[in-house]
Amino acid sequence: MYTATFTFARKDFDDAFHALDGVISAIAQSTPGYLGEEAWENPSNGLISNVYYWESLEALSALMNHPAHREAKRQQGRWLDGYQVVIAEVIGNHGDRGIPHPLADRPLPMPVGQQHVGA
Repeated sequence: MYTATFTFARKDFDDAFHALDGVISAIAQSTPGYLGEEAWENPSNGLISNVYYWESLEALSALMNHPAHREAKRQQGRWLDGYQVVIAEVIGNHGDRGIPHPLADRPLPMPVGQQHVGA
């Protein structure tokens, strides 16, 4: 599994932004291998992070190479005041399942800290 974390500083979001963002969201959600997403805002610096979860790099690449995503990237300067994207491999997750999460049904094989060296 993989994440694509998109962190950005926003400018003004106009109707064109919201329309394109809606198209990209629909494309992502209909792409085989899309697992879900979360969004976070840091009130101390105003940055926003969207975390997208993917079954594979191929699934993530399908969205990144879609013409609508390429158009958004081309126009990002209209709506964003800087961004970073971090792609990371996910080995699993754990928790008490008290909050919904896109990976809640994909636990680690063994809790972190209880893994054996050489196992």
